[in-house]
Amino acid sequence: MAVAVQTDRSAARGASRPPRRRLGYERRRAAWLMLAPSLIHLIWWIGIPVVATFVLAFTDYDVLAGTIRWVGLDNFREIFADEVWNLSIWHTVVFTFFTVPVAMVIAVVIAVLLNQGIRGRKWYRAAYFMPHITATVAIALVWMWMFEPNIGLFNALLGRVGVNGPAWLSDPDWAMTSVIVVSVWKGIGLKMLIYLAALQSIPREVYEAASIDGATGLRKFWSITLPLLRPATFFVFVVSMIDAFQVFDQVYVLTPNGGPANSTTVMTFEIYQTAFGEFRISTACAQSLVLFAFLFVLTVISRRMTGKDDNAR
Repeated sequence: MAVAVQTDRSAARGASRPPRRRLGYERRRAAWLMLAPSLIHLIWWIGIPVVATFVLAFTDYDVLAGTIRWVGLDNFREIFADEVWNLSIWHTVVFTFFTVPVAMVIAVVIAVLLNQGIRGRKWYRAAYFMPHITATVAIALVWMWMFEPNIGLFNALLGRVGVNGPAWLSDPDWAMTSVIVVSVWKGIGLKMLIYLAALQSIPREVYEAASIDGATGLRKFWSITLPLLRPATFFVFVVSMIDAFQVFDQVYVLTPNGGPANSTTVMTFEIYQTAFGEFRISTACAQSLVLFAFLFVLTVISRRMTGKDDNAR
């Protein structure tokens, strides 16, 4: 009797189990259901706008009248004949040229110092990383006070040594410099953190062997630390280049309207002005494609260089 009951229960459990195909189908359905929110967000907020940008760049779209007309490459001819747009490209290149290497050098030095056994190094690391996670608007407001020509901190310090400080954000000769200083200061934290992680992965035995051979601290830095930081340096360089080409927040808050005489107008700010200030959506889409082309070229170059470096290793 007991054997019969056990057999019936086993048969019931076997009957309740879904076939292998049904089990695979249910797992796939569950996976798609879990991926659905991210896929919907990706398609709706990224995929469709990207496709729309590529299409509208070759049209004349009047957002107020709701009309659209195919114009081919006319928008691209228009933007490259625009002095302000060409100036914004130059400003973006200048901004990138000065912010990326300067911030990287400072980040390496700070990372090396914070990798030593100094007291309170965790607090120093947090302090240096804090600007990266702080809202850009809040940071810009503090720097606006420091750049203020009459009561600002910088001009007050310069006045103590008998130097008349400039109107930092209102002077065309100093506005871009001011934005670069803020951007360098804000970007050090993340770069420092990446370098610090790379430094902690270097075996201590390498430094100990160098010490036995009589290498000084500076010699260790040039012959051991920098070569072994090459992968991290390359990663930081590529990411920083892409980030610098997309700078917007600092320019928008520190120097409204692109600064005096368009002295701080960069590509992203000019795209914003064209789209939402002048409502020339098609022209802004063409400008966005030019910016995309810059970023695409940078990405391709970085991937090729990374591939060669990986093959060499």
